[in-house]
Amino acid sequence: MKLTINGQSMNFSNRITHVEQLLHELDLKVKTVVVELNRHILTREEHGEAVLKDGDNLEIVHFVGGG
Repeated sequence: MKLTINGQSMNFSNRITHVEQLLHELDLKVKTVVVELNRHILTREEHGEAVLKDGDNLEIVHFVGGG
């Protein structure tokens, strides 16, 4: 499956069907990211329900603490 993430085209296995699985594959902690799927901002609860399709466009922003 081909996805565009933050403007970069990437290929993933077809076994990744939901946003939550994609975040796990990218090794991102679900509670520290904001995901926009095809111009729709998802709540954290929607990550497990949002189905990915070939050609989807995602913007993923994660927060990093520090000082």
